[in-house]
Amino acid sequence: MAILKIARIGHPYLRKKSVEIEDPTAPEIRELVANMVDTLADAGGVGLAAPQVHEMLRLVIFFVPLASEAADRYHDAGLEDDDEEIALTVLVNPVIEAIGNETEAAYEGCLSIPHMTGEVRRPRHIRYRGLDLDGNVIEREAEGFHARVVQHECDHLDGILYPQRMDDMSTFGYSDEVQKDDDLPESK
Repeated sequence: MAILKIARIGHPYLRKKSVEIEDPTAPEIRELVANMVDTLADAGGVGLAAPQVHEMLRLVIFFVPLASEAADRYHDAGLEDDDEEIALTVLVNPVIEAIGNETEAAYEGCLSIPHMTGEVRRPRHIRYRGLDLDGNVIEREAEGFHARVVQHECDHLDGILYPQRMDDMSTFGYSDEVQKDDDLPESK
């Protein structure tokens, strides 16, 4: 297949709402997904939304690796040891609902905002639903990192990038610089 160009912050496709896919079984959708999978693997991310590859469609792909396998390849994605591994998932026309009021703040990164990170507060527990490439319904509950990845990718479908969700812009910066904060001695 092909490696697609990833739109970066500022591109108009990242600011607009995507349109629903009428036929998730269409060959062109399968081809797009195959190209997105190759692009995601090449970029070293855990999720990708169609608008990030210049397609204004309500389509996301994602997976959740084991924390023990993720630290180097996925740039310390914020996984905890108890996060469950989730195989590559394709969601067409996804819908998300929060379960309960509990939220959690964690650092996020994005392939459309390379080398940057920032702390985002999101619902900790969600239910999501969508279709797979055969038109079958996928419905799952997710918590922790799994929930965060789904919410992050689905935000792209509504033209939202994670900095728009940040409460404290002082946490926004280059990933390698933000990580230095952990190495600083505590002030007295």
